[in-house]
Amino acid sequence: QVQLVESGGGLVQAGDSLRLSCAASGLAFSVSTMAWFRQAPGKEREFVAAIDWNGARTNYASSVKGRFTISRDNAKNTVSLQMNSLKAEDTAVYYCAAKRGATTPPTSTYEYDYWGQGTQVTVSS
Repeated sequence: QVQLVESGGGLVQAGDSLRLSCAASGLAFSVSTMAWFRQAPGKEREFVAAIDWNGARTNYASSVKGRFTISRDNAKNTVSLQMNSLKAEDTAVYYCAAKRGATTPPTSTYEYDYWGQGTQVTVSS
């Protein structure tokens, strides 16, 4: 059974930093593409960042490029999202997602096979 468990969310002020982590189990993590998505109240789930199986390729939404960094540790089966210079519009539930295989990390929710339960990030202005 595949499990993705996010952690690290919380309430911060605009300009602060936060680091999210996702611990994966039950899947071939080292050959999986991993990603972060987010969903704000009343909005659709949107792509944030993705990383391929060995970290050679990453992909970012334009809204977070230069502020967020995705990374992975295949020895620990974890993927992280370092979020700097947070803005109020970054407030959302952040979800970890996994896709079996793949080369270029996709940005569509439909491409991903497994999802975590989400962690809340709230940025006050």
